[in-house]
Amino acid sequence: MCEELGMYSRKYALPENTTQDELLDLVKKLNTDDEIHGILVQLPLPKHLDEKQVINTIAPEKDVDAFHPVNVGKIMIGDYDFVPCTPAGIMELIKESGVSVEGKSCVVIGRSNIVGKPMGMLLLHENGTITICHSKTKNLKEIAKSADILVAAVGRANFVTADMVKEGAVVIDVGMNRLESGKLVGDVAFDEVEKKAGAITPVPGGVGPMTISMLMRNTITAAKRSM
Repeated sequence: MCEELGMYSRKYALPENTTQDELLDLVKKLNTDDEIHGILVQLPLPKHLDEKQVINTIAPEKDVDAFHPVNVGKIMIGDYDFVPCTPAGIMELIKESGVSVEGKSCVVIGRSNIVGKPMGMLLLHENGTITICHSKTKNLKEIAKSADILVAAVGRANFVTADMVKEGAVVIDVGMNRLESGKLVGDVAFDEVEKKAGAITPVPGGVGPMTISMLMRNTITAAKRSM
């Protein structure tokens, strides 16, 4: 995508046995490299590496994934430069579809730092009424069915079924699950939910391309801010 857009990029495919210090040294080197405006560390990392320390080492102004605590805090107060790419892409999909979030019941299934939590905050900033559900939530089906906008980011294939969806709801599927047959499916049982939803994103081809687009946008924002 960088090549297609005419953006300069570098890829560092490190061996699995890379040490914590080696990885941190590379991040620190990129922090001070004027040719690089955005740093993305592909997660998850091998188990012997501390993801939290690695993310905290990325310079906040180059953190185009928006995972650094500084950027997370800015999202909380609504004064942010970067937004995590998947939630940002979802907000663009909603906006470009002409759907208003204001006053709507918005239910997010999943509470990860990457999608669930920031997704809730972005919907809240657009004056949605937010419920974040997770594995300990009681009456999940009833809560999901109350949603005007339902975001499924639970990581379980075909988890959201038609009986969990309100007639005419906007359904956003963040899931990427590989079945034993090799077929790629989302968290939403698309064929049955599509008949009930007012709008729905497919997997693949829905949220995924938007995530990449938002990463590019964050990087351009970072480059402009460095000038």
